[in-house]
Amino acid sequence: MRTSLTFSVLQAIAATLSIAIIFWSLGLPSFRYAEAASVTSFSDTLSDSAPSVVSDHTIEFVNTTALAGTEAIVLTFDAAFTGINSLAVGDVDLEVNGVDESLVAGAASGADWGVTFSATTITITSGTDTIGAGATVTVKVGTVADGGAAQITNPGTEGSREINVSFADGADTGETRVAIVNNVLVTATVDTVFTFAVTGVATGVDVNGVDTTGGSSTATLIPFGELTAGVASTAAQSLSVSTNAFNGFVVTVQADGQLLSGGADIDGYIDGAYTSTPTTWTAPTPVLGTEDTYGHWGLSSDDTSLTAGLSDLYTGGTAFVSASTSPIEVFRHNQPIDGTIGGQGTTTVIYKIQTTSLQEAGDYQARLTYVATPVF
Repeated sequence: MRTSLTFSVLQAIAATLSIAIIFWSLGLPSFRYAEAASVTSFSDTLSDSAPSVVSDHTIEFVNTTALAGTEAIVLTFDAAFTGINSLAVGDVDLEVNGVDESLVAGAASGADWGVTFSATTITITSGTDTIGAGATVTVKVGTVADGGAAQITNPGTEGSREINVSFADGADTGETRVAIVNNVLVTATVDTVFTFAVTGVATGVDVNGVDTTGGSSTATLIPFGELTAGVASTAAQSLSVSTNAFNGFVVTVQADGQLLSGGADIDGYIDGAYTSTPTTWTAPTPVLGTEDTYGHWGLSSDDTSLTAGLSDLYTGGTAFVSASTSPIEVFRHNQPIDGTIGGQGTTTVIYKIQTTSLQEAGDYQARLTYVATPVF
C-alpha cells in the first residue's frame, strides 16, 4: 500500500513536468498580471504659487508606453484647486516633443484631440493620432496656452497638493506635487536724487547757430545792458538736471511781468501779442501811438525732446515765444539722467530783445523764476 501511494505521487509529478515541458517546447504564453508603467520627469510649474490666486500650469512628463488612437490623457488635480470646469479648449495646449497638437472642445474628431473638463480633471482624448513611447508631453493650462484667457485658482491654504496623470487609458500613470506658499515681499529703498543748477553763459557764445550772446550772464542776472534801436540783443543761461526719478523731470520758466520801467514797458513777443506758438524771430514793427509795437522780448530753448505736442518746440533755439506770467516749458527728459549729456541733462535757454527808436527811455527789469520738477 505504501509502495502504491509513492508510485501514484511520482506519476503525478511526472505528468506535471511533462505538461510543463510540452508548454515550454510549444512556446505557449505563461500567465501574468497586468501592471501600469510610470511616466518619468513628471512636473507641474505654476506661474504663481500663492494661495487663492489664479495661476497657469505647465505640466510636462515623458511617457514610457505608446498611446494609440482613441486613448486619452487625464490630468487630475487636488480637489482644492477650483475653476477647472470653467476652462475652455482655448485655455489648453498639448505639445508632443515641442510640436502643438490640434484640440477641439468635446469629442475627438480625426486628428483633432477632444478636450473635456470636470471639477477636478482635464481629459484630452485622441481621435486617430498616436504618441510613441519616450515622447516628451507638455500640457499648458491658462494664459500660458496660445490664446488662453482663463486660469485655475489655487487652493486657499498653504501646503503640498497632488496632480496625477493617466496616460494611454492608464497604461502609464504618474503623480507630482506643487507647493502652495505665500508670496515673499522684498523691499528696498533708494533715496531720491534731484539737483538743478542754473549757470551763466559768457559773451560771444554761439547758442543756436544763429545768435551769439552779446552779454555775459550769471546764475541770477541777465544784463542786456544798453540796447541799440533796431539791433536784436541775445543772452542765455545754461540749465542742468541730475535725477533718478523714473520718468525724468520737467523745467519751466515764468516772468513776474513784462520788462517795466515806471509806466513804460517792453512788451511780449511779437509786438505785444504774447505769442505762445514758436516763431522765427521777427523784429518789432513800430506804429506811432501804438506802444506795444515799440519793442518786444522773447525766449527759446535748444532742448528738442520736450513733451508730446511740444517736441522740437523751439527748433533747437531758433524759434521764440513770449515770456509769460504762466509757466513755459523749456527743458524735459523722460528718464533718469546725470546732468552731463546735452539735450538730456543740460540745455540752454535763450533770451532775445529788440527795440525801435520809439521805445521809451528807462531802466527796465523783470524777474524770472525757474521751476524744476522730478517726474516719478
